Amino acid sequence: MENQKIVANYSLTFFLAIFLVASCSTQKQLGKSARASIIDKKDLLPANIGIAVFDPATNQFLYNYQSDHYFIPASNTKLFTLYTGLKYLRDSIVATRVTVDEGTAIIQATGDPTFLHPDFKSQPLLKFLQQKAITSVRINTAFSSKPFGKGWAWDDYPYDYMAERDPFPIYGNLATIYFEGDTIRTNPPVIKPFVIGTPARGKKWDVTRNLAAHFYTIDTTIGTLAPAKTITMSMERGLFASRYLADTLHKEVTSESAPQNSKSGFPVYSQSRDTLFKIMMHRSDNFFAEQTLLMASNEHLGEMNDTKMIDTVLKTDLKDLPQKPKWVDGSGLSRYNLISPEDFVQLLKKLQDEFGFERLKVILPGANEGTLEGLYKGYEERIFAKTGTISNNLALSGYVITRKNRQLIFSVMINNHQASAPAIRKGIESFITSVIDRY
Repeated sequence: MENQKIVANYSLTFFLAIFLVASCSTQKQLGKSARASIIDKKDLLPANIGIAVFDPATNQFLYNYQSDHYFIPASNTKLFTLYTGLKYLRDSIVATRVTVDEGTAIIQATGDPTFLHPDFKSQPLLKFLQQKAITSVRINTAFSSKPFGKGWAWDDYPYDYMAERDPFPIYGNLATIYFEGDTIRTNPPVIKPFVIGTPARGKKWDVTRNLAAHFYTIDTTIGTLAPAKTITMSMERGLFASRYLADTLHKEVTSESAPQNSKSGFPVYSQSRDTLFKIMMHRSDNFFAEQTLLMASNEHLGEMNDTKMIDTVLKTDLKDLPQKPKWVDGSGLSRYNLISPEDFVQLLKKLQDEFGFERLKVILPGANEGTLEGLYKGYEERIFAKTGTISNNLALSGYVITRKNRQLIFSVMINNHQASAPAIRKGIESFITSVIDRY
């Protein structure tokens, strides 16, 4: 009996030694690949770099490099928003809650970004409001947030990637001006009288507007020859939406900011939640991300308050993250966001555990699609990840399926660089594909 115990102890010690040697070897191999592809690149020597590769099957990190440090995550922040949306939004988005009183539809804004958005042909709320029995509409635009997030670059306000957050978005809070021959056409049509000037045929042009202004000025000193230009609309916290909606419905539409009751009336549903999330993640749509956070807040807290919702999620669902994140917006436009690679690994593990990997594979961009277009060719069905890019900062976090059919989680974050972003992406691609090929 004593001899059997000795043999058993020896066997356990032997296998532990083998495991430790293999782990050290994996760390060493991954470290060599990370240094060759990213860390030791001349242009990245002054940059801050964090890398984590994690095996959820063994609950072990295969490789760590400064992975407990904080980084500006850019659009990797949308992974936090995705988690919140999956956790707190219904399978179908609540477009509004409605009470009908003597022909007047009293609708409660919910923050749904899909209303009259060109990405969505089906418009259930529009169809409902077009009923003959409804003669007028009153919108409650109660809102507990601000049009722009903390730390956003204020002078980016005209650009389509920084559409205003809003209780009742319409047309994605974007205006598109088309120059066709010698005429101008707009979407929404109601803004056409507010367009000042006309482009010259065969000449470059662009559209500008002042902050909080509703006039769109054609500028022929800048721009390109493109046939259409898109610019953000000033929404005045949902109040200007009534004019756009009245022009669409040809009915009286008014708005007010009354005390909010997010549960009053009956719900009118709009789009599939996952359809919205797929577009949000594939295109890295900042507006959809911000509105997702507001919608989740409305559903869970009864008001559209991004700050309160973030605080709630961090103190409950995400209270066990390795490093306490500084998370301030839904999109990642803010440079105030500070999150570690280890946090992203843990978040991705929670996403997988709670919502299933097969579902996430559809929502996240894969090889050579979405924001990964042109990258990871030949690795289709082996990578599903979210990019993140703002000037001087770049990130990529997600899942890989290796040649040996191991499913791993990774996060690569690079801050304060002055290198070529495409070159950095190729370096990350080289590292990640080496992980796929070897493990």
